[in-house]
Amino acid sequence: MKLIHKTYKFQLLPNKEQKILLNKHFGCSRFVYNYFLNERKEQYQKDKKSNNYYKQAKILTELKKKEDTIWLKEVNSQMLQHTLRHLENAYLSFFRGNAQFPRFKSKKSKNSFTIPQHIKIINNKLYIPKFKKGIKINLHRELKGEIKHCTISKTPTGKYFISILTEQEYKPSNKTNKSVGIDLGLKDFAITSDNIKYKNNRYTKKYERKLAKAQQHLSHKIKGSNMFEKQKRKIALIHEKIVNTRQDVLHKVSNEIVKNYDVICLEDLNIKGMIKNRRLSKHIADASWGIFVRFVEYKADWNDKIVIKINRFYPSSKTCNICGYINQDLKLFMREWICPNCNSKLNRDYNASLNIVKEGLKIINSAGTVENKGGEKNKTSLGKHISMKPETQSIGSAVCG
Repeated sequence: MKLIHKTYKFQLLPNKEQKILLNKHFGCSRFVYNYFLNERKEQYQKDKKSNNYYKQAKILTELKKKEDTIWLKEVNSQMLQHTLRHLENAYLSFFRGNAQFPRFKSKKSKNSFTIPQHIKIINNKLYIPKFKKGIKINLHRELKGEIKHCTISKTPTGKYFISILTEQEYKPSNKTNKSVGIDLGLKDFAITSDNIKYKNNRYTKKYERKLAKAQQHLSHKIKGSNMFEKQKRKIALIHEKIVNTRQDVLHKVSNEIVKNYDVICLEDLNIKGMIKNRRLSKHIADASWGIFVRFVEYKADWNDKIVIKINRFYPSSKTCNICGYINQDLKLFMREWICPNCNSKLNRDYNASLNIVKEGLKIINSAGTVENKGGEKNKTSLGKHISMKPETQSIGSAVCG
């Protein structure tokens, strides 16, 4: 057994009064974030310095006493402090080079706020500060572990959700002593070195006509009118359907792979660079390779499995898995090819997956063995996630590789 952090997401069913109070929380959180982000920007432009979390928390306390902003007292105070924490983390991530500069929050985008403590669920009702009567919650599955904090959000479709972070004991899945190479693509979403294919469902294409028709109707509405807002929600519902369907499939595929294999080898794809290809950008974004890889990584971590990312420059599709010949003339449209060296007939994607698992196992073996003080040989320590140094890659080689 091991301790893990797991998030559960449930739908909230607030009444009219609770919706008003929730919207006040969204508004106050957004105001505090934008107010102090603007303060930091102005201070930095003036003195190349800005207030940290602790100084801004003191200013927030004074802000609640002012007549113009006394309405900040109507919401949970710890929620507002946690909003400042989010801003602090966003600033630190930017200066460390891990994220872009923080942007102002908009009412039109996803609204959310975080409650750091005093969270209880009793008889299918959520109890948090300022909500003494409790909000109805749709507990469609058992909530396990100790609650750490929760985030309440409102989608563009007008639905309310809560994401609850818990700490719980987890039993890793049984070892299989099997390894796999996975080639991610567009014709098939993924093909493994065991020749198992996972279909690319092309979610956006499936709803493309319905989405285009709904957007056409929106263009005929008067901006700001009730009919305009109603039509916007219809479009948001289609987008929500696409996202939910995609994530459901990605979770199922990643669960199956992590359960069946102990060593999972993937290519370190330059997805940001690949999306710049105008012909394929929509299809690459729709496939969501990046999200899939993240799902595989955290599930592998839970189950003590190893994820290896091979060098993105490695020509997995162009290399014959039998003799090692590299076909430099292989084009993107060529799904099958015959090796000029050994005359083997090769399927492009299956061949790539076989080469990926071979290269991944080479990386493990390159860790070698070392002798300890007692003279016994032990494997050198190997991280659960191994990646070659990421480099920039051209669009053509990224898609063909």
